[in-house]
Amino acid sequence: MTDRQDGGLTDGRAGMTDTHGAGDPAGTPEGRWADDPLTVADALVAQTRASRTEPATSTQVEALALAVAANLPVLLWGAPGIGKSAALTQLATGLGVPLETVIASIHEPSDFSGLPIIGDDPVTRGVPMAPPDWAVRVATAGRGLLFFDELSSAPPAVQAALLRVVLERRVGSLQLPETVRIVAAANPPASAADGWHLAPPLANRFVHLHWQHDPRIVARGLTGTWPALRVPAIRPERAPAALGRARGIIAGFLTARPGLAHHLPADAQSRGGAWPSPRTWEMALRLLVFADACQVGRDALGTALAGAIGDGPGIELLTFAEELDLPDPDRVLARPDAFTLPERGDRQLAFLTAVVSAIQSRTTRQRWEAGWVVLAKAVDAGVPDVAARAATDLAALRDPAWPVPPQLDAFVQVLSLSGVLAG
Repeated sequence: MTDRQDGGLTDGRAGMTDTHGAGDPAGTPEGRWADDPLTVADALVAQTRASRTEPATSTQVEALALAVAANLPVLLWGAPGIGKSAALTQLATGLGVPLETVIASIHEPSDFSGLPIIGDDPVTRGVPMAPPDWAVRVATAGRGLLFFDELSSAPPAVQAALLRVVLERRVGSLQLPETVRIVAAANPPASAADGWHLAPPLANRFVHLHWQHDPRIVARGLTGTWPALRVPAIRPERAPAALGRARGIIAGFLTARPGLAHHLPADAQSRGGAWPSPRTWEMALRLLVFADACQVGRDALGTALAGAIGDGPGIELLTFAEELDLPDPDRVLARPDAFTLPERGDRQLAFLTAVVSAIQSRTTRQRWEAGWVVLAKAVDAGVPDVAARAATDLAALRDPAWPVPPQLDAFVQVLSLSGVLAG
């Protein structure tokens, strides 16, 4: 192979020349390296790795970015070699944060629960659990992606030790910052080295995304252009209403489908994936909030919801939210006389919950009094029982200096029983 001076292989050998001229005698290290074939080879390797990025249009990429933005632990499932680790490296690069990779399958439980270090006075001070070096680096950085790879190859004892790390962000005696995002990757047990099914307590702490390769993306990437992974931008003006709508959707859905509040699958494989529980419903709530505030597409939201609460419940929740079509609670509070109460009970509850949640996020006397006008419409519609729970929450937001609105009279009995009107 002949070296070129016009931007070819010599670009990878800054400060080196091809001949042993003046100032670069053959006996110097620089002179020897210039003739080293590995130097030329390394320069070519560097060129093969050079690439650029373009905006991603993949549903799975958008779902990953949504979950990371919502600061929910994410687990990518996929066959070996399809780019799970590369995707997370690209995500960290796009966010401008460090990526700390921990191969879960080659660590001991003590690497996550900490090693006991006996101090001067263990009787009175206790024995602290020293964290490993990777945890110290993450805590020192203050933010970043903590990536647990080969999770399905980790034995049950290691999975158990990871529980506190994933949920509480605690490694031994070290508390990781809340700004650290936790991501993981796993191969299906059938294709993993010494693969295990994930233990249900650990599986229930992740948003599960099934990572698949797209031949078109691979083909374009190998020509030098890969999709860029970036988290969606939040629109601050949408955030308060997004939270109210999301709470209303979850409340209405679980009222209509109470059996889905907690449902542990019967078989081991399903228990190692996404399934509904109070913990994962909280994940679903956050996904709804961020999808609304960031205006994420339907397909990406549906993928993320299915990864949190399971395929069936995720599809049901997404359909329910679309059919519900909750109005903006802030607009309702601005003109409380101009809306129509839905006819179905679950939709009524969802709507009233959204309104009270919006008031809670920004409580003023005007908005609080407008909330009672909204609840009064439920009484006029003959469904005071649906409004009773919302009335209890709304009454608890009252400033003692505010006068009692006349609409509250319809709820005096239920508020007295709940203790809100005590004294």
